[in-house]
Amino acid sequence: MMRSIVQVEAAGDGNVTSEDESSPAGKQHLFCYWWWRLAPEFDERGRPDRRLYPSTVEEVSALTPRLRVLKEMERLAAVAQDSLDELRHRLFSYRSGDMWVPAGGVPKEHMDIPPVVTILLVGPSGAGKSSLVNLMYSVLGRAGLIPFARTSPGTARTRVLEEHNVLRSMRNGFCVYDSRGFEYERTAEGLEEIAGWVENGVHHLQHCSGGRGSGEEGIPLGRPRYVRRKVNCVLMVADMAEIHKASKAGDARPLDAARALFRSPSVRVSDAASVHLFSSSFAPFFVEPAPLIPLNIVLLLPLKPGFICSSTAPHAGEDPVLVLTHGDELSAEERVEGRLRVCEALGVSPAGGAYDIACLNEQGLPVEELDPVTSYSLAEVVYKALLTADRGYTPRRRSKEWVLCFLSWIMWSLSALFAFLSYCCSKLAQRHQDCKLKKLM
Repeated sequence: MMRSIVQVEAAGDGNVTSEDESSPAGKQHLFCYWWWRLAPEFDERGRPDRRLYPSTVEEVSALTPRLRVLKEMERLAAVAQDSLDELRHRLFSYRSGDMWVPAGGVPKEHMDIPPVVTILLVGPSGAGKSSLVNLMYSVLGRAGLIPFARTSPGTARTRVLEEHNVLRSMRNGFCVYDSRGFEYERTAEGLEEIAGWVENGVHHLQHCSGGRGSGEEGIPLGRPRYVRRKVNCVLMVADMAEIHKASKAGDARPLDAARALFRSPSVRVSDAASVHLFSSSFAPFFVEPAPLIPLNIVLLLPLKPGFICSSTAPHAGEDPVLVLTHGDELSAEERVEGRLRVCEALGVSPAGGAYDIACLNEQGLPVEELDPVTSYSLAEVVYKALLTADRGYTPRRRSKEWVLCFLSWIMWSLSALFAFLSYCCSKLAQRHQDCKLKKLM
């Protein structure tokens, strides 16, 4: 594993240490994981080129995607030291719906807000989902180096959905679900399984497809007593190092799998919720045409004022939060190039649309305060996921709407029955008339 580090000035460029510069501890703190400062846009002392800080509109518009990535990393480095504790406090005090804003004239008490927000981690096998969960425990839950999620190499991968309280708090407002990754040869099956999780919800120790591995025979499967939670936000994890190396070798499978997962409607929770709400609200007004009923039969059904029937449901879903892992296995140039390659393929902004998070340090252990940029990036990922979840709530269905839906279903059933009887009677009448004509002839 390769870890890019750069030595910067002790009291400049935002590098703040509590130790004396001449002490051994102070010298150790000089080596921060500010890998991007090894790029040609920085000098040997880690000072950025003036192009990263444009002063005119023309210079801002001339920023290339590469410069925007470096500028984003500089932003994270500038705010990580002082804002990490504040962001931790916000996550600890967060309750479901705290970041909801009024929209559509519906008050908050009429919104369908769950008691706990559920964040689902998805991605291919070996992308680093379980390592990301352990990093959340280390950074947010102050758990140190205790591995809460399994990260065993080889075939002993995650086989069940596991719910994690990464804050290690009895009053947590959100939980994180670690899932089993899919193989590149079975991408379609993996997308289908993820769609089932998003549509039907998830619960702790829910069995995943693929059977049990030899290392997980003792894991009990989920029982009905576990609460089934609705997925409120999807966090996609992709192995940037594997994608970059495979693309250079001519293997497009990792990048194609990441693109298929990111563009799948199943990972857009708001889309899935809208489709589910649409189908449940307007199911009484639609029916698949039976082969016995001619298409010229029109059913006139009364609709509630304000209901607009359409052949497609509204699409208001947002892209999943994208996390790129294993970037520490690449050099600084490859890391920036890999991020640009992945973001271009997925159609997201390379600066604000993805987060580059390395879950291990050079000793193979989760990062701590020695890498404040990674710690702050992880906290910002969770905060962004909660913000996305709070924007995706739908109004709670009232009893009046359920009654109208039930009455409409009865009217649809009666209309379909009479249409079928009318069709049968017309067929009998036509046959009777044909028999009369044959007798006359």
